[in-house]
Amino acid sequence: MPLAETRNVAHGWTRLDGVDLLRGLAIFFVLMNHVNMRLLGAKVPYTHGLPPQLVYSLVWNGQFGVQIFFAVSGFLITSTTLRHWGSISGVNVRDFYRLRFARIAPLLLLLLAALSALHFASIKGFVVSQKTGGLGRALLAAVTFHINLLESRRDYLPASWDILWSLSVEEMFYLFFPLACRLFRRGRYLLVPLFVFVILGPFARSRAFNHNPVWREYSYLGGMDAIALGCLTALFIARRKLSRTALWTFGIVGTTLLAFSLGFSIRAYLWGLGRNGLNMTILAAGTCMLIAMVAQTHWQAPRILTPLLRLGQRSYEIYLTHMFVVLGFFSLFVAAGKPMRYVPALFIAVILTAGLLGELVARGYTEPMNRWLRRQWGDGPGRLDLVTSFRHPETGDNQPYKTQQEHING
Repeated sequence: MPLAETRNVAHGWTRLDGVDLLRGLAIFFVLMNHVNMRLLGAKVPYTHGLPPQLVYSLVWNGQFGVQIFFAVSGFLITSTTLRHWGSISGVNVRDFYRLRFARIAPLLLLLLAALSALHFASIKGFVVSQKTGGLGRALLAAVTFHINLLESRRDYLPASWDILWSLSVEEMFYLFFPLACRLFRRGRYLLVPLFVFVILGPFARSRAFNHNPVWREYSYLGGMDAIALGCLTALFIARRKLSRTALWTFGIVGTTLLAFSLGFSIRAYLWGLGRNGLNMTILAAGTCMLIAMVAQTHWQAPRILTPLLRLGQRSYEIYLTHMFVVLGFFSLFVAAGKPMRYVPALFIAVILTAGLLGELVARGYTEPMNRWLRRQWGDGPGRLDLVTSFRHPETGDNQPYKTQQEHING
């Protein structure tokens, strides 16, 4: 079915609640995981007596959270490409890179400047050791998107640097994405490399094929299967209107896969899914099924989920700045003598403060910088934000196109 015939949407919609909730869930797990790692490093036995699966589901799902981010990101970038240029083959490579730069670079460069200053000030927890190549090597890895490769070869960087491994995976994918779109031209040809990424993902995470434990978690291919699944989801739903039965099926199966991946991770490992790297692929597939469902139903979240929704809307800002909050509150916790009764308060304080910091950074810096850079490059109603026609990926015919959601925040 032609894309134009599936785009019966209200122009008042600016975001997809379901997508933001998935991102909110992802950043929640990342925050919980990083607080947990600090507590375990300080030998605080706060999980003693709790059911193992409950512990894993609450505080050990950080890597799963990143996998959710990858799947959502692939969907948003591909949707944005279709919205801006009407078809995969119509993407303007230069403008694609400009849009990515406007969204990613301002906060990344500010973060690197802050981390460099803390390194020179010899602040504990922020000094990049010579073992990992020193500050210059870390900066080079950050701006050329190979922090993950550096850590797999040398050693882990300080926590505020380490989180950039996922940005390395994501941006390396998008470095080649517009080039692949122009190379393959027709949408069906692009499916081939995307499916190859999906197939290779589990192998990259498998113990049998990857003996480096850091690279198993941080490798490019180990994260690109989720991004590719997100891209495939966007291409799939752009060309067809799913029936009510199909949407219900996608929603139920997707929710089941997410619940299994996040709530029964120990059993998944016992079944060998973790050792074979398939657990992450299953999680990404479930995420994409839910994305497909919420994208075509425009499901609206109930008010009770507003806090999680806000976390998702500011997930990029929270992700890049949250380690300052984690380390700051954890230092106060240690100074207080590491009292066990304050552990719940530590988790709550980190989540609330990280969310508030993300909101402030977004409103006061990243969003104004994004808008300013886009204006400098001529991004306006007559250029990128308003596409009046698109070229059908199969027939090549020009057809009318109606804009859907604003996804520049992805």
